[in-house]
Amino acid sequence: MASVGTALRELRGAQKSAKGVSLYSRFVNRPAGRFLAAGSYVLGLTPNQVTLVSAAFSLAAAAAVALAAPSWGLGIAVWAALALGFAFDSADGQLARLRGGGSAAGEWLDHVVDCAKLTALHTCVLIAFYRFPEAYGTQADGWLLVPLGFQLAAVVTFFGGLLTEKLKPKAAPGSAAAAPSTVRAVALLPVDYGVFCVVFLLLGGGELFRWAYAGFGAVAALFLVAFLAKWFRELSAVPR
Repeated sequence: MASVGTALRELRGAQKSAKGVSLYSRFVNRPAGRFLAAGSYVLGLTPNQVTLVSAAFSLAAAAAVALAAPSWGLGIAVWAALALGFAFDSADGQLARLRGGGSAAGEWLDHVVDCAKLTALHTCVLIAFYRFPEAYGTQADGWLLVPLGFQLAAVVTFFGGLLTEKLKPKAAPGSAAAAPSTVRAVALLPVDYGVFCVVFLLLGGGELFRWAYAGFGAVAALFLVAFLAKWFRELSAVPR
């Protein structure tokens, strides 16, 4: 059985392009996922099992937001579980490449889990706003619309990006990948899932969390408009 060090060395040469990836995903989440993928490989886990581990951490964190009264300790636990879930989400694909390639079923499971964690997390924030209105300052019913709007923006962005990737022509075999843009990597930070998860460290702040969460939601809505315009323009140039 290969060691963790050997698996890490092999994984360094099996990374996806950094094009269109934020700085957090490039320099924090992917490296963390690489270590988790190497450890999973040594333990004999399959990519699908790693995907389910990711789902367990992410959904447990979402459930905690809905069920527990907000506190600083809860915020740390939720952020840690979400960050681990995100890192395992990167690890499953890296593990698949290390093992020689993934499967259609594995890719399907990965996308289903991604969509489930997005919808679950924002739904659980809505439940928390409803169950603990005094703590979050959400006595006005209008605040319950914020998680719904955030969820809509997140899901449409996820689906739109996934569909655009499937519909765009594939690069010719052997063609050089475009160099990643540092400016774009910085610009994408506000809508990186890993950066968004940091907001849950503010759960103990009650109203502070509410405003920070709403701010991320507003940014997500603005980016959605920009993404949709960009994707539609790109796909308009693709012959049918």
